[in-house]
Amino acid sequence: MCNKSLVSITDYSREDILRIINLTKKFDENPNRRLLEGKVCATLFFEPSTRTRLSFETAVNRLGGRIIGFSDAATTSSSKGETLKDTIAMVNNYADIIIMRHHLEGAARYASEVSSIPIINAGDGANQHPTQTMLDLYSIFKTQGTLENLELTVVGDLKYGRTVHSLIIGMSHFNPTFNFVAPEELRLPETYKNFCDSHNIKYEEYTDFSPEVINNADILYMTRVQRERFTDLMEYEKVKNVYILKKDMIAETKENLRILHPLPRVNEIQQDVDDSPKAYYFEQAKNGVFTREAVICDALNINVE
Repeated sequence: MCNKSLVSITDYSREDILRIINLTKKFDENPNRRLLEGKVCATLFFEPSTRTRLSFETAVNRLGGRIIGFSDAATTSSSKGETLKDTIAMVNNYADIIIMRHHLEGAARYASEVSSIPIINAGDGANQHPTQTMLDLYSIFKTQGTLENLELTVVGDLKYGRTVHSLIIGMSHFNPTFNFVAPEELRLPETYKNFCDSHNIKYEEYTDFSPEVINNADILYMTRVQRERFTDLMEYEKVKNVYILKKDMIAETKENLRILHPLPRVNEIQQDVDDSPKAYYFEQAKNGVFTREAVICDALNINVE
């Protein structure tokens, strides 16, 4: 594996996370720096994406780099049967870094093991989405002034939600308390509950989206129920609108509460919540550009003054 690849948030230590946050602050202050002059970044999106792809491409453009790649696997040689190994080997000839999203869990790890240039995982199935985690952590740090000792209420698809899985691991270094709110069908997998237990992370599980779990939180992290992860559409219809955040539900919340969402949203946050100063999901998405600038420069060992 290329040492500077970012496949999972577990590739970052506590010190790495804090270092990337400090780098991100620099890009937040000044995002336009010609640090990728002469560099080529390949974006390989085998699975559809809007925010993540555009965010990465904006980051590369603001850094003065060039972009090659694709956003539809059907237009590539993989539709002819080319293996992922061969695709990565080919792109290694053309680019300095690869940003990849794939529908198969573990695809990014495999790519990093056969690549001679850094791989940044832009999401692999229901597994990991580490740059989303870093922008989430930066958003939490920016709004709370710390990552330490916070209470987070995480709502919705905790079974397939890779942003949730990565967030748990990323926050594990900072003594969090979690409230996990999900229907029985979408409960947090045992793997991540075992992770919490082994890292002494306090958590409670709920099926009821009650005032108690909202009002005590510093961060309310909403997620959509992902239709594309369901093989049984009847199951999806059963749970798709089970939790909907309305403006009156945040009336008694803590002053410092901020509402995050990895986007896109469907019905899980009503649009009148957007007017609240506690709604932070669009700013969160904006932070993704600065975070990805930091991750790319870090992976390429580029010094940021």
